[in-house]
Amino acid sequence: MKILISVGHPAHVHFYKNIIWALEKKGHEIKIIARNKEFCINLLETYGFDYDLISNTGSGLFGLGIEMISRVLKFIPLIKNFNPDLILSMMDPSLAIDAKILGKKYISLADTEHARFIIKSVLPLTDVVLTPSCFKKELGIKQIRYAGYHELAYLHPNYFTPNPEVLSKLGLAKSDPFIILRFVSWGASHDMGHKTLTLEDKLRAVHEFEKHGRVLITSEGKLKKEFAKYQITISPEKIHHLLYYATLLYGDSATMASECAVLGTHAIFCDYIGRGYTDEEEEKYDLVYNFYDEGTMGNKSLVKALELLKKSNLKEEGRQKREKLLKEKIDVTAFVVDFIDNFPFKK
Repeated sequence: MKILISVGHPAHVHFYKNIIWALEKKGHEIKIIARNKEFCINLLETYGFDYDLISNTGSGLFGLGIEMISRVLKFIPLIKNFNPDLILSMMDPSLAIDAKILGKKYISLADTEHARFIIKSVLPLTDVVLTPSCFKKELGIKQIRYAGYHELAYLHPNYFTPNPEVLSKLGLAKSDPFIILRFVSWGASHDMGHKTLTLEDKLRAVHEFEKHGRVLITSEGKLKKEFAKYQITISPEKIHHLLYYATLLYGDSATMASECAVLGTHAIFCDYIGRGYTDEEEEKYDLVYNFYDEGTMGNKSLVKALELLKKSNLKEEGRQKREKLLKEKIDVTAFVVDFIDNFPFKK
């Protein structure tokens, strides 16, 4: 089978990598098309994937709109030339449009409920939507739920083994307490008009966290000069090893909060709206703590973070909670590969 896979974010590379390798082992031919966002291209090249670059990330609503139009136009000849039996991507309106125009089977994946425009535009055009069981929207007969999270496609123990070597490169040992702060760029269309942690919130958090361990900051965008000495430069394919050994994660990245949860590291997640998966990771597993009120999240999230950091056995607690999570969730890579292998092409 010929399968076209679209990658639009660094997290997508992590999600698809084991799926691609497993499909190739089964004899399927894979073509990857990529969007140039953050470390997306670096990761593809690190893992040795061939790819076609389709677009650079647009800025703001206008820029994102122009990028989408450009993608619609560029996808058509690419799809015609490769002639895939199946197209697979996270919900992508431009790819969904062309798949429908060219009569191609299209499977989309989704885990972000508040991407309303994307869901509404893609749903009529896709054949199937795969979502975690905790996804809070009902999408009708096209929706198939599975007991997992996107992050389990690459951080499940079947694929991920933590390597402490990453610690030595930062001058750390396994027993050293350290807190990772992660800040995203807030450039997505659904983020317009909203805010996250303020500069004052972040500075106060850094000051308090330094009393409990080393502070490391990773950011999607350019950091303010006040944070320069805390910023780390680490290869994006190694960040998950660092998350595994971290004492705590604090920030506004839903993906990284969920990555920590499946690794057994507690995470503080600050955002104006929730995710079904981070909510479940709090309610069922007590590994992520969500703060959604834009007016109070700075203060309340810091109080919770400091409460956690006072626990001498926080890491041990996290590992125990992770065991419960892993017992109740599936190997997402194996599920997706099996689903594709058995996908009904005939109506």
